[in-house]
Amino acid sequence: MRLEDAVPQEGSTKRKRRIGRGIAAGQGASGGFGMRGQKSRSGRPTRPGFEGGQTPLYRRLPKLSYFTVINRKHYTTINVGDLASLPANTEVNLSSLMEAGIVTTDDGPLKILGDGDLSAKLTVQATGFTENARAKIEAAGGTCEVLVGKPTWHRAKA
Repeated sequence: MRLEDAVPQEGSTKRKRRIGRGIAAGQGASGGFGMRGQKSRSGRPTRPGFEGGQTPLYRRLPKLSYFTVINRKHYTTINVGDLASLPANTEVNLSSLMEAGIVTTDDGPLKILGDGDLSAKLTVQATGFTENARAKIEAAGGTCEVLVGKPTWHRAKA
């Protein structure tokens, strides 16, 4: 077998359309591209994303690193060290922290962060815990209860 013997099967290929090669070719004169305009000229088409001179979408949008998250989740955050002032065997949640005056505003579901030390045994109920915070609460003999369910995310207060 030689290279010139390697041909496609009969009927498997179609010849290329010859645009603008006279009336007999079936696509003569304007070649199916209309009368005038940018899309009828030689060297067409325009590049992808071109919007006729208008600033294209990819340049109108800000770069991803500067996007602000539209529906950002806002949490009421508190550190483990702030819970150290509470007495042992206390049940800690957002409402109890507001009564104790440790948290002053409800900015959304409660999230416990891991800064500080804790020695008292507490039962902490929150929507989220960092790994460090969970480790410190359990090392002090306390428990971490994750509140599940669909939380109502608060919008940022202006």
